[in-house]
Amino acid sequence: MEEFHKVRRLPPYVFEQVNRLKATARSNGADIIDLGMGNPDLPTPKAIVDKLCEVVRDPRTHRYSSSRGIPGLRRAQANYYARRFGVKLNPDTQVVATLGSKEGFANMAQAITAPGDVILCPNPTYPIHAFGFIMSGGVIRSLQAEPNDGFIPALERGIRHSIPKPLALILNYPSNPTALVASLDFYKDVVAFARKNDIIILSDLAYSEIYFDGNPPPSVLQVPGAIDVAVEFTSMSKTFSMPGWRMGFAVGNERLIAALTRVKSYLDYGAFTPIQVAAAAALNGDGADIAEVREVYHKRRDVMVDSFGRAGWEIPAPAASMFAWAPIPEPFKQLGSLEFSKLLIEHADVAVAPGVGFGEHGDDFVRLAFVENEHRIRQAARNIKRFLSSSAKQPNNVVPLSARR
Repeated sequence: MEEFHKVRRLPPYVFEQVNRLKATARSNGADIIDLGMGNPDLPTPKAIVDKLCEVVRDPRTHRYSSSRGIPGLRRAQANYYARRFGVKLNPDTQVVATLGSKEGFANMAQAITAPGDVILCPNPTYPIHAFGFIMSGGVIRSLQAEPNDGFIPALERGIRHSIPKPLALILNYPSNPTALVASLDFYKDVVAFARKNDIIILSDLAYSEIYFDGNPPPSVLQVPGAIDVAVEFTSMSKTFSMPGWRMGFAVGNERLIAALTRVKSYLDYGAFTPIQVAAAAALNGDGADIAEVREVYHKRRDVMVDSFGRAGWEIPAPAASMFAWAPIPEPFKQLGSLEFSKLLIEHADVAVAPGVGFGEHGDDFVRLAFVENEHRIRQAARNIKRFLSSSAKQPNNVVPLSARR
């Protein structure tokens, strides 16, 4: 039977191949250290959980909620932006709550995309950035992911060679998967370009609070005039270790926020009210919970970079995010990221995310997530060291078992 149209537009989910291999290994008794999925293992702070429990006891909160977010939650997000970025937002017209930033991105794509619209998107990048628009009938034109001097010339080429003219540009810094961080000067140049060429900016700032060098990543909305063209998406998943709570936001340009709000009003009733109240309490807190989460990831990053380096796999230390973007070591690079990821499961009991799952330009890398404790990260490094040593002595080991069958 022929696949449905939108399903046909989606390629096979690369990560599912790794997940199946991981599940099989575990069912056979293997102790797989999972550095693949960016699923935070840290518990949600107690005060946030306590607030949820307090509010959920009130039966009035069990009714339908508001798809755009309850007023107190939208005010809390606006106040957070004022404190953190110095950006003033109207909580009634420039803030909408989303069911995580992923849902927000997907529904924004539904709201603004006409069939054939061109979207400028970094490659590699988080899959929903591209596929949210592909599922909405859009066409992706890939850009370099690095926020450097080559970015504006790449945008100019994208304008010259795209028919119709691109509708929107996607930004994601700190980046998932590359962990690259953009400067405020970079955002100023991009905003000026977008305003000149009448292009929408959609910025994913999910990792704004996970940084390690003492320099908090900026928001594109800090640039004067950015509010005329930009919407930014944030998430509480990593900042407050609330991934399963599905709480995020879109903020910025009123027209774009209104479009997203209207689409959402047809699709959902918003998050469970007690979750929204607890999220507001978290945002209104003193920042201690955020600092604790950041410090845990900082320590794990340092342990991973040090222990993997000692094992023979040099990994650049990311300045932000909860990921390391690790180049595949020689002599495995020719295998590509998917086959190398399979090798690590089969021979090192370590799961990673293949870079090709984030775009074809990521195929020389794998993504490592800081979602295991320091002891487990060191154990993973020991496993990898044995694998690298064994492979050097036995070249046949560089062929995944799955490819030999």
